[in-house]
Amino acid sequence: MSAPAPHIPVLLDEVIEALAPQPGNVMIDATFGAGGYTRALLEAGAVVHAFDRDPDAIAAGSKWDETRENPPRLVLHHRAFSDMLDAMAEAGVAQVDGITMDIGVSSMQLDQAERGFAFSADGPLDMRMAQDGESAADFLNTADEASIADVLYHFGEERQSRRVARAIVAARPLETTGELARVVRRALGHKPHDKKDPATRTFQAVRIHVNGELDELEAGLKASESLLKSGGRLAVVSFHSLEDRIVKRFLKDAAGKARSTSRHLPVADSGPQPVFAELSKAIRPSEAEIARNPRSRSSTLRAATRTDAPARAAA
Repeated sequence: MSAPAPHIPVLLDEVIEALAPQPGNVMIDATFGAGGYTRALLEAGAVVHAFDRDPDAIAAGSKWDETRENPPRLVLHHRAFSDMLDAMAEAGVAQVDGITMDIGVSSMQLDQAERGFAFSADGPLDMRMAQDGESAADFLNTADEASIADVLYHFGEERQSRRVARAIVAARPLETTGELARVVRRALGHKPHDKKDPATRTFQAVRIHVNGELDELEAGLKASESLLKSGGRLAVVSFHSLEDRIVKRFLKDAAGKARSTSRHLPVADSGPQPVFAELSKAIRPSEAEIARNPRSRSSTLRAATRTDAPARAAA
């Protein structure tokens, strides 16, 4: 067996309990990263199809022993997880027993200053998970002030988005993460004793925009309807309220829990049958896990079980 992943997967025990992998099960790890969930699924005897658009993650995974088995128990897909449906069809797999998603940037990406995801160490203003296409610098140095403000407000929930956008445009061109962080701090009045760096919301917003993360999440959730067999399990870990709201709303709609607009009216019988059931409550890390892995603090897991109803797109 190859060496364990160097980063600690968030809510690992809870995710594996939700998926309940059995020997011979076919599972999808939609966000491979450093492979923490994949490793646990493989150790349970499952076959894993792992997706990542980051070429570094795929290159590291290709060295795992399980990719060399015949047939391989680890199948790597260098593509976005929004392409799961097409990718699995190309692999000759119609349905799977479980799907897990760990949404957002990986610890591996955050810890590499040259990838430009964080301001803890100065690096190029990049933030591209796939390492191609428009970078954060491209966007911030060319977009108009209103467009930047919209991104900061909607994806970073930055209440002073116009002020920050104005400061960014005035400071252009921006080339490094350190430059962007300093611009935001000056615009918002950063104090060294503040618990949260005011640049955090801007970095989150720009990263989500550059990588189309929320659209990716919605597409992946929709694909899970078609890919999961009856009784198959979905487990999604998110790290901020924007993601969690999308997951929560999707599962409630898919379970038919959002059909009645009033508690005084009966739930309508018409419409598609629920495609997910056994929705879990929001599961959050224990104090022990947070102490062991501070990055898990904001994580939330939601899980559900696929019913035998046809996927809504096909219904």
